[in-house]
Amino acid sequence: MIYFTEASIENLAIHKVGNKQMGEGLALSEQPLQVEDEVLNSLLKQYFLAPFEKNNEIYRFTHATEEIGLNELYHFANKIFENQEDFHENTRQIAKQLYDITSHPNIKSGELYVVYFKQLQIEGELQDAIGIFKSESKEPYLMVSQSGPEFEIGYKEEAINIKKLDKGCLIFNTEKEEGYKVAVIDQTNKTGAVYWVDEFLKLRIRNDDFNKTTATLSLCKSFVNEELEEHFTMSKADKADLLNRSIKYFKQSESFNVDEFAQDVIGIPEASGMFKSYKEQYEQNFDTQIEDSFTISSAAVKKQARVFKSVIKLDKNFHIYIHGNKDMIEQGYDDAVGRKYYKLYFEEEA
Repeated sequence: MIYFTEASIENLAIHKVGNKQMGEGLALSEQPLQVEDEVLNSLLKQYFLAPFEKNNEIYRFTHATEEIGLNELYHFANKIFENQEDFHENTRQIAKQLYDITSHPNIKSGELYVVYFKQLQIEGELQDAIGIFKSESKEPYLMVSQSGPEFEIGYKEEAINIKKLDKGCLIFNTEKEEGYKVAVIDQTNKTGAVYWVDEFLKLRIRNDDFNKTTATLSLCKSFVNEELEEHFTMSKADKADLLNRSIKYFKQSESFNVDEFAQDVIGIPEASGMFKSYKEQYEQNFDTQIEDSFTISSAAVKKQARVFKSVIKLDKNFHIYIHGNKDMIEQGYDDAVGRKYYKLYFEEEA
């Protein structure tokens, strides 16, 4: 978790980065910006940092050659951490790097902010951090003023909504040798996400318990919805029951063990072996490693449980949410009316 109650802004640079392919330019500021107004300072911290408060996913810088020093953003961050007097010149280099890879026509121009923070808390430790943020979306705002008993209304054509950060990352001055701890936000489309995370920052997800749990839950869901359906005759109620048992395992267990999960949750011997093979293929497809055993992260389970819903959708009329015993639901076919049906059993009505 990331908290900013004790954080302060020590340095701030703003540049304008256009789309190179669209013929838009790059405007680099000459000096860092001094923010002395306390209200503005507080608004900036809210804009930059609030989106990260519930962020549990931590990344690291990487490079295709496995030589981390060749990652441009790692290099510039390292120089800033070593000598803050070089802060502004390195922010100009960061802006140039972003401009060079801004070539897809769907990527919007925008302001690039580079911020040096003091006392930013991550995973219970206070660290210095470098924030890199880009604002692309502007919105119109109404402005109302009063002069005596009369009111006037006007508008500002383009302004930044401080509750909508488009793109951002926080680089924490810790675990340098492993590629630093990096948190990332991207609220834009898939093209923007690839350009920001993969091409500009070049990040890989940190292999911790939170991400191991998240990846394994995604694996389980994909296995039930895709692989089992190809090889076994399963009703939607059976699939829903298996998904429920999967999430229940993660909620009630302290650690994950692939053999235990395959035997106790999946249950079918043939399917248990398929699960392990599917896991290996999944790791190759998504370039990630899922260990056979690890400590389960309750935060990851809580987050994934929101999308781990067992739902049977019936035409456009009904959705049946299955939370427990699948023996309480029965499927059939009524020859008289020529339609399928579900029969639900219950003890009492809530």
